[in-house]
Amino acid sequence: MQQEMVLALLAKEPSHGYELRARIEKALGPLAAGFNAGQMYVTLGRLEQAGLVTSTREAAAERPERRIFELTAKGRERVQEWLSDVTWPRPDLTNFHLKLVVAAAGGLADPLEVIGSQRRELVRRLRDAQRAALGEPDGSDASLLLEGVVLRIEADLTWLDACVRAWGAAR
Repeated sequence: MQQEMVLALLAKEPSHGYELRARIEKALGPLAAGFNAGQMYVTLGRLEQAGLVTSTREAAAERPERRIFELTAKGRERVQEWLSDVTWPRPDLTNFHLKLVVAAAGGLADPLEVIGSQRRELVRRLRDAQRAALGEPDGSDASLLLEGVVLRIEADLTWLDACVRAWGAAR
């Protein structure tokens, strides 16, 4: 789990781990299915050790004691750095390209078959993302995220078309 995301959620207000997890699940919609709830508490512990958050215990008669987490000044600085960061991770096209090159050079596999396998997987992911998007209300945070997922997969499929043209011509 990305620490900066948890810090940014705490910038709004102090919260306990369950509240933070629920806000992440709401924002991610169906993409939160693989979210490990225990990881939230591991992340919060690391953030506390790093001096980015503090915690206090809140007791109540009707429920178990909870820890409430709050940002420190150092944590607020980290959130501001994260928000101003414009780097954007890209899919690892280099790795896939090298897979094609070594498969062809070593006679290990037909690059067009490797591309075909990758295409089938991306089409499956596209179909899943489109189905998930249909289940989200228009304008929700999750629907916007799913639209980005769909567009990125479509771009990867377009690149695979270019790979087919290049490797097909190389035959």
